[in-house]
Amino acid sequence: MPPQPILIEIKSANINSTSCCGIKDPNHPGLAAKRAWLQTHLSLGLKAKTLIDEDGSPCGYIEYLPGEYAWRGVEARGYMFIHCIWNHSQRNRGKGWGSAMINSCISDARATGMNGVAVMTRKGPWLASAELFHANDFRLVDTASPDYQLWVRKLNPNVPDPAFRKDHASKAACLKDELTIVCSSQCPYVAKFTAEISEAARRDYGMTPTIVELKSHRDAQDAPTPYAVFSILSCGRVLTDHQISRTRFHNIMRSVCAKTRRPFTP
Repeated sequence: MPPQPILIEIKSANINSTSCCGIKDPNHPGLAAKRAWLQTHLSLGLKAKTLIDEDGSPCGYIEYLPGEYAWRGVEARGYMFIHCIWNHSQRNRGKGWGSAMINSCISDARATGMNGVAVMTRKGPWLASAELFHANDFRLVDTASPDYQLWVRKLNPNVPDPAFRKDHASKAACLKDELTIVCSSQCPYVAKFTAEISEAARRDYGMTPTIVELKSHRDAQDAPTPYAVFSILSCGRVLTDHQISRTRFHNIMRSVCAKTRRPFTP
């Protein structure tokens, strides 16, 4: 049997030396803020674990914390909530490593007396697919537009299910500026996308976006999308609910400009 990877838990003592979120570049623009975010949340029960292969290289990552502190638009008090789970390479799929990370989370939830484990999935990018959790005996308990799903593996069958917040549209309607970017250091990749899209908005459309930075789990749970930690809105309408490239931003703006008769000049 080939050597199996091991899970290294990120703690205060190794937070600056252990890889997280698949980031290999020590100068990555979002890494310092992510590590500061992790440090702040360790005291709230957050667990972040990096999967290390037999060569000593990071090959996976999982992050979870008690649901009352989740940085997603959910009501999940009493559950351990998985923010993200990564397998860094396609060649490592199908080896059971994702299930091993999930089982580590379930064990921690059981050890701390949680009601179970909850996780958000979707068909689009940036969140894990539902198949992994379905294969690990999670069941679907709620959905949200456009294609979000909320799954749960209960340890206590006698408690209410977790659920999506139901007020995302009203939160979006409050952000009435011409262009708003909602962002957070919970995801280290957000910094790069926020900077690139802000630059493109100013240079190509003469628009200075309003930046709304989520500072707490309460801010995230009140965000205008279920994913919460990144979105772009225009006049109260969500243009995208996850990180996008500059090219994708231009494609979206082409449609916006056509509807508003604004010049399109990238």
